[in-house]
Amino acid sequence: MSSPVPPDLSDRIAAATANAIRIAEITLPPDVLERIVAASEDETSPVARRELMHILENIRLADERQAPICQDTGIPVIYLTLPPQIPFSSEIVDAVRKGVREATVTIPLRPNLVDPITRHNTGTNTSADMPAVHILPGDRMQVTVLPKGAGSENVSRLKMFTPTEKDRIPEFIVETALLAGGRPCPPIILGVGIGGTFDGAASLAKEALLEPLDQMTPEEMEICQKVNDLGIGPMGLGGKTTCLGVKIKSAGCHTASLPVAVNIQCWAARRATVEVPLS
Repeated sequence: MSSPVPPDLSDRIAAATANAIRIAEITLPPDVLERIVAASEDETSPVARRELMHILENIRLADERQAPICQDTGIPVIYLTLPPQIPFSSEIVDAVRKGVREATVTIPLRPNLVDPITRHNTGTNTSADMPAVHILPGDRMQVTVLPKGAGSENVSRLKMFTPTEKDRIPEFIVETALLAGGRPCPPIILGVGIGGTFDGAASLAKEALLEPLDQMTPEEMEICQKVNDLGIGPMGLGGKTTCLGVKIKSAGCHTASLPVAVNIQCWAARRATVEVPLS
Protein backbone atom coordinates (compact mmCIF):
# COMPACT_ATOMS: atom_id res chain seq x y z
CA MET A 1 0.00 0.00 0.00
CA SER A 2 1.36 3.45 -0.92
CA SER A 3 2.41 5.83 1.87
CA PRO A 4 0.56 9.17 2.15
CA VAL A 5 2.04 12.01 0.09
CA PRO A 6 3.81 14.49 2.41
CA PRO A 7 1.61 17.61 2.73
CA ASP A 8 4.34 20.02 1.60
CA LEU A 9 5.61 17.85 -1.23
CA SER A 10 4.32 20.27 -3.87
CA ASP A 11 6.44 23.07 -2.42
CA ARG A 12 9.52 20.82 -2.39
CA ILE A 13 8.95 19.77 -6.00
CA ALA A 14 8.57 23.40 -7.06
CA ALA A 15 11.74 24.39 -5.20
CA ALA A 16 13.72 21.47 -6.66
CA THR A 17 12.51 22.33 -10.17
CA ALA A 18 13.52 25.98 -9.82
CA ASN A 19 16.91 24.95 -8.40
CA ALA A 20 17.55 22.44 -11.20
CA ILE A 21 16.74 25.09 -13.80
CA ARG A 22 19.10 27.56 -12.11
CA ILE A 23 21.97 25.06 -12.11
CA ALA A 24 21.34 24.04 -15.72
CA GLU A 25 21.09 27.60 -17.02
CA ILE A 26 24.28 28.82 -15.34
CA THR A 27 26.67 25.84 -15.26
CA LEU A 28 27.46 23.31 -17.96
CA PRO A 29 27.83 19.62 -16.99
CA PRO A 30 31.52 18.63 -16.52
CA ASP A 31 31.49 16.18 -19.45
CA VAL A 32 30.32 18.90 -21.85
CA LEU A 33 32.86 21.42 -20.54
CA GLU A 34 35.65 18.86 -20.87
CA ARG A 35 34.74 18.24 -24.53
CA ILE A 36 34.86 21.97 -25.30
CA VAL A 37 38.23 22.39 -23.54
CA ALA A 38 39.63 19.36 -25.39
CA ALA A 39 38.37 20.75 -28.70
CA SER A 40 40.02 24.13 -28.02
CA GLU A 41 43.35 22.38 -27.40
CA ASP A 42 43.05 20.20 -30.50
CA GLU A 43 41.74 22.81 -32.94
CA THR A 44 44.27 23.90 -35.60
CA SER A 45 42.27 26.68 -37.25
CA PRO A 46 43.05 30.07 -35.58
CA VAL A 47 39.50 31.30 -36.20
CA ALA A 48 37.91 28.13 -34.84
CA ARG A 49 40.19 28.13 -31.83
CA ARG A 50 39.32 31.75 -31.09
CA GLU A 51 35.60 30.95 -31.25
CA LEU A 52 36.06 28.07 -28.80
CA MET A 53 37.98 30.38 -26.45
CA HIS A 54 35.08 32.86 -26.69
CA ILE A 55 32.71 30.05 -25.70
CA LEU A 56 34.90 29.12 -22.71
CA GLU A 57 35.04 32.79 -21.65
CA ASN A 58 31.25 32.94 -21.94
CA ILE A 59 30.96 29.91 -19.65
CA ARG A 60 33.38 31.45 -17.14
CA LEU A 61 31.52 34.75 -17.03
CA ALA A 62 28.16 33.01 -16.58
CA ASP A 63 29.53 31.22 -13.53
CA GLU A 64 31.18 34.35 -12.14
CA ARG A 65 28.05 36.48 -12.55
CA GLN A 66 25.59 33.65 -11.82
CA ALA A 67 23.81 34.53 -15.06
CA PRO A 68 22.41 32.26 -17.80
CA ILE A 69 25.00 30.94 -20.25
CA CYS A 70 22.86 31.88 -23.28
CA GLN A 71 20.31 34.60 -23.93
CA ASP A 72 17.98 31.89 -25.27
CA THR A 73 17.20 30.24 -21.95
CA GLY A 74 14.99 27.84 -23.88
CA ILE A 75 11.90 25.97 -22.81
CA PRO A 76 12.63 23.46 -20.04
CA VAL A 77 11.91 19.82 -20.82
CA ILE A 78 11.27 18.07 -17.50
CA TYR A 79 11.97 14.44 -16.51
CA LEU A 80 10.57 13.46 -13.12
CA THR A 81 11.33 10.14 -11.46
CA LEU A 82 8.83 8.90 -8.90
CA PRO A 83 9.61 6.26 -6.24
CA PRO A 84 6.95 3.57 -5.65
CA GLN A 85 5.51 5.25 -2.54
CA ILE A 86 4.68 8.52 -4.35
CA PRO A 87 1.52 8.24 -6.50
CA PHE A 88 1.39 10.27 -9.70
CA SER A 89 -1.15 13.11 -9.62
CA SER A 90 -1.95 16.34 -11.41
CA GLU A 91 -0.70 18.21 -8.33
CA ILE A 92 2.82 16.96 -9.06
CA VAL A 93 2.74 18.40 -12.59
CA ASP A 94 1.28 21.65 -11.24
CA ALA A 95 4.16 21.85 -8.75
CA VAL A 96 6.74 21.43 -11.53
CA ARG A 97 5.14 24.25 -13.51
CA LYS A 98 5.09 26.42 -10.39
CA GLY A 99 8.85 25.86 -10.14
CA VAL A 100 9.28 26.93 -13.78
CA ARG A 101 7.33 30.13 -13.13
CA GLU A 102 9.47 30.85 -10.06
CA ALA A 103 12.67 30.26 -12.02
CA THR A 104 11.45 32.57 -14.80
CA VAL A 105 11.27 35.42 -12.30
CA THR A 106 14.19 34.71 -9.99
CA ILE A 107 17.01 33.69 -12.37
CA PRO A 108 15.54 35.35 -14.55
CA LEU A 109 14.67 33.43 -17.74
CA ARG A 110 13.60 34.94 -21.04
CA PRO A 111 9.85 34.32 -21.47
CA ASN A 112 9.90 32.08 -24.56
CA LEU A 113 6.57 30.24 -24.48
CA VAL A 114 3.92 31.54 -26.89
CA ASP A 115 0.66 30.31 -28.40
CA PRO A 116 1.63 28.53 -31.66
CA ILE A 117 -0.84 30.53 -33.77
CA THR A 118 -1.55 33.87 -32.08
CA ARG A 119 2.06 34.07 -30.76
CA HIS A 120 0.70 35.45 -27.48
CA ASN A 121 3.41 35.14 -24.83
CA THR A 122 2.28 33.83 -21.44
CA GLY A 123 5.26 35.55 -19.83
CA THR A 124 5.87 32.59 -17.51
CA ASN A 125 7.36 29.86 -19.73
CA THR A 126 4.31 27.77 -18.79
CA SER A 127 0.83 27.12 -20.16
CA ALA A 128 -1.94 24.61 -19.51
CA ASP A 129 0.11 21.85 -21.14
CA MET A 130 3.69 23.13 -21.11
CA PRO A 131 6.42 22.49 -20.32
CA ALA A 132 6.29 18.78 -21.04
CA VAL A 133 6.76 16.65 -17.91
CA HIS A 134 7.95 13.09 -18.53
CA ILE A 135 7.28 10.72 -15.64
CA LEU A 136 9.66 7.82 -15.04
CA PRO A 137 9.81 5.21 -12.24
CA GLY A 138 12.82 5.41 -9.91
CA ASP A 139 14.19 4.68 -6.46
CA ARG A 140 14.27 8.38 -5.53
CA MET A 141 12.27 11.43 -6.48
CA GLN A 142 14.39 13.54 -8.83
CA VAL A 143 13.77 16.44 -11.17
CA THR A 144 15.91 16.60 -14.30
CA VAL A 145 15.68 19.65 -16.53
CA LEU A 146 16.86 20.04 -20.13
CA PRO A 147 16.44 23.66 -21.28
CA LYS A 148 16.07 23.55 -25.07
CA GLY A 149 16.68 26.60 -27.22
CA ALA A 150 15.08 27.20 -30.61
CA GLY A 151 18.16 27.53 -32.82
CA SER A 152 19.13 23.86 -32.56
CA GLU A 153 15.56 22.61 -32.19
CA ASN A 154 14.52 24.23 -35.48
CA VAL A 155 17.04 22.24 -37.53
CA SER A 156 16.32 18.83 -35.98
CA ARG A 157 14.79 16.17 -38.24
CA LEU A 158 12.72 12.99 -38.21
CA LYS A 159 12.31 10.47 -41.01
CA MET A 160 10.29 7.28 -41.36
CA PHE A 161 12.63 4.82 -43.07
CA THR A 162 11.61 1.44 -44.40
CA PRO A 163 13.34 -1.53 -42.72
CA THR A 164 15.49 -2.13 -45.81
CA GLU A 165 17.00 1.35 -45.46
CA LYS A 166 18.68 0.73 -42.06
CA ASP A 167 22.15 1.14 -43.54
CA ARG A 168 21.27 4.72 -44.49
CA ILE A 169 20.82 5.84 -40.88
CA PRO A 170 24.41 7.12 -40.37
CA GLU A 171 24.15 9.04 -43.67
CA PHE A 172 20.88 10.63 -42.51
CA ILE A 173 22.44 11.72 -39.22
CA VAL A 174 25.46 13.31 -40.91
CA GLU A 175 23.22 14.91 -43.57
CA THR A 176 21.14 16.49 -40.80
CA ALA A 177 24.25 18.17 -39.40
CA LEU A 178 25.28 19.29 -42.91
CA LEU A 179 21.88 20.86 -43.63
CA ALA A 180 21.93 22.61 -40.26
CA GLY A 181 25.29 24.23 -41.01
CA GLY A 182 26.11 27.06 -38.62
CA ARG A 183 22.49 27.77 -37.61
CA PRO A 184 22.44 25.68 -34.39
CA CYS A 185 25.57 27.42 -33.02
CA PRO A 186 28.09 24.57 -33.37
CA PRO A 187 29.89 22.70 -32.01
CA ILE A 188 26.80 20.62 -31.64
CA ILE A 189 25.71 17.44 -29.90
CA LEU A 190 23.47 15.00 -31.74
CA GLY A 191 20.79 13.06 -29.86
CA VAL A 192 19.54 10.21 -32.03
CA GLY A 193 16.42 8.14 -31.52
CA ILE A 194 16.06 4.93 -33.55
CA GLY A 195 12.88 2.86 -33.46
CA GLY A 196 9.76 3.15 -31.35
CA THR A 197 6.99 5.09 -33.08
CA PHE A 198 6.87 8.45 -34.91
CA ASP A 199 6.59 10.34 -31.61
CA GLY A 200 8.65 7.82 -29.67
CA ALA A 201 11.72 8.29 -31.86
CA ALA A 202 11.66 12.03 -31.14
CA SER A 203 11.41 11.34 -27.40
CA LEU A 204 14.34 8.92 -27.59
CA ALA A 205 16.44 11.51 -29.43
CA LYS A 206 15.70 14.10 -26.73
CA GLU A 207 16.49 11.62 -23.93
CA ALA A 208 19.78 10.77 -25.65
CA LEU A 209 20.88 14.37 -25.01
CA LEU A 210 20.80 13.57 -21.29
CA GLU A 211 23.49 10.92 -21.69
CA PRO A 212 27.12 11.81 -20.75
CA LEU A 213 29.48 12.58 -23.64
CA ASP A 214 32.47 10.79 -22.12
CA GLN A 215 30.95 7.40 -22.89
CA MET A 216 30.43 6.99 -26.65
CA THR A 217 30.17 3.68 -28.47
CA PRO A 218 32.38 2.98 -31.51
CA GLU A 219 29.34 3.63 -33.75
CA GLU A 220 28.66 6.99 -32.05
CA MET A 221 32.34 7.97 -32.31
CA GLU A 222 32.43 7.08 -36.03
CA ILE A 223 29.39 9.26 -36.78
CA CYS A 224 30.83 12.08 -34.67
CA GLN A 225 34.05 11.98 -36.70
CA LYS A 226 32.11 12.08 -39.99
CA VAL A 227 30.25 15.18 -38.79
CA ASN A 228 33.54 16.81 -37.80
CA ASP A 229 34.93 15.97 -41.22
CA LEU A 230 32.26 18.27 -42.71
CA GLY A 231 34.44 21.20 -41.61
CA ILE A 232 31.52 23.41 -40.52
CA GLY A 233 33.43 24.35 -37.37
CA PRO A 234 32.56 26.47 -34.32
CA MET A 235 29.74 28.92 -35.13
CA GLY A 236 29.95 27.78 -38.76
CA LEU A 237 33.28 29.53 -39.35
CA GLY A 238 35.18 26.39 -40.36
CA GLY A 239 37.50 24.10 -38.43
CA LYS A 240 37.89 20.61 -37.04
CA THR A 241 35.25 20.94 -34.33
CA THR A 242 31.67 20.70 -35.56
CA CYS A 243 30.39 17.99 -33.21
CA LEU A 244 31.21 17.36 -29.54
CA GLY A 245 29.39 14.07 -29.33
CA VAL A 246 26.72 11.70 -30.65
CA LYS A 247 24.41 9.74 -28.39
CA ILE A 248 21.98 7.10 -29.68
CA LYS A 249 18.99 5.53 -27.94
CA SER A 250 16.87 2.83 -29.55
CA ALA A 251 13.64 0.95 -28.95
CA GLY A 252 11.64 -1.78 -30.64
CA CYS A 253 9.44 -0.74 -33.55
CA HIS A 254 6.81 -2.07 -35.98
CA THR A 255 8.18 -4.68 -38.36
CA ALA A 256 7.17 -2.50 -41.34
CA SER A 257 8.72 0.79 -40.19
CA LEU A 258 11.96 2.32 -38.94
CA PRO A 259 11.56 5.82 -37.46
CA VAL A 260 14.76 7.83 -36.91
CA ALA A 261 14.95 11.23 -35.20
CA VAL A 262 17.93 13.53 -34.82
CA ASN A 263 17.63 16.20 -32.13
CA ILE A 264 20.40 18.75 -32.46
CA GLN A 265 21.78 20.52 -29.38
CA CYS A 266 24.14 23.48 -29.47
CA TRP A 267 27.35 23.59 -27.39
CA ALA A 268 25.33 24.99 -24.46
CA ALA A 269 24.08 21.50 -23.61
CA ARG A 270 22.38 22.43 -20.36
CA ARG A 271 21.03 19.75 -18.05
CA ALA A 272 20.81 19.27 -14.30
CA THR A 273 19.21 16.89 -11.81
CA VAL A 274 18.06 17.75 -8.28
CA GLU A 275 16.65 15.32 -5.73
CA VAL A 276 13.35 16.13 -4.02
CA PRO A 277 13.54 15.38 -0.27
CA LEU A 278 10.61 13.21 0.83
CA SER A 279 10.87 14.01 4.54
